[in-house]
This record gives sequence, C-alpha cells and structure tokens, in this order.
Amino acid sequence: MFEVSKILIVYASLTGNTEEIAELIAEGIQAAGSEVVLKMVDECSAVELLKYDAFMLGAYTWGGGELPDEFLDFVEELEELDLQGRPAAVFGSGDTGYPIYCGAVDELEDRLKAWGAALVQGGLKIEYGPSQEEKGKCRDFGRTFVQSLDIVT
Repeated sequence: MFEVSKILIVYASLTGNTEEIAELIAEGIQAAGSEVVLKMVDECSAVELLKYDAFMLGAYTWGGGELPDEFLDFVEELEELDLQGRPAAVFGSGDTGYPIYCGAVDELEDRLKAWGAALVQGGLKIEYGPSQEEKGKCRDFGRTFVQSLDIVT
C-alpha cells in the first residue's frame, strides 16, 4: 500500500464554484487517507508543486474557452519545471451555454501531458456549482486520485 501522500490542489475560482469543487475533492483525498493542501493560484508559486507527492489543478473556463487570467503566470512558471512522471489531475467548472465547455480543463490537461506529467485520471468537469449528485462525484474524484497513486509509483 502507498504511504500517506501529500497532495497540493491549486485552483482559481471567480464565483466560488471551482473553490467548492476543490474543497469536495479535498474531502475525498482526506477520506482516502492522504494529506491535502488547498491554495488559490494567485497565492501559490508553481515551484511549490515539487514539495508534494502529487498535485491537482482546478480552473473555471473564461470567455470562449480560455484559462482564467489568474492562471496565466502560474502556467508560465509550470513550463519551467520538470514535471516528468509527476502524478496530476485537472478539474474545473464551466457553462454548457458556451461553444467550448470547460475548455480550461482541456487546456491544462494538454499542457501537463506535453510537459511530461502523469495524468492519472481524466479531468472532472462540472457545470456551474456541483449538484448534490456531483458533490459525490467530486469526493470520488479525490478518493480515486489517491488510489491511482499506487499505480503510478
């Protein structure tokens, strides 16, 4: 069995939806027996990811499917890091009323793959804030992430 992992969740939230998703995922991570730290992206340097066993990134989708402005500097910093084989996952909130639903999740996943991070599960996309059923999905996302760390290491 994998020892207790320390996981960092870095997120951007404009309306509180992505923050709520991050908190629910953190509950799932803790329920699976791992330690978790949540940080807003504008209060975190990308190099902090290297202090943890694994990480998650969460972002709302802005405009026509872009990353929110708060994530732009962080992503530039990420590009400079050695993320080869580092376990990661992505989540976010969006609105199906726009042509690109949760495009920020897709963009972060694409970038992490290109930089060699090990995406251990597909991204979690939630419209607006999570419904009661989706709250369970968020917690499961966190639990599954911890369980997948056995496979990656």
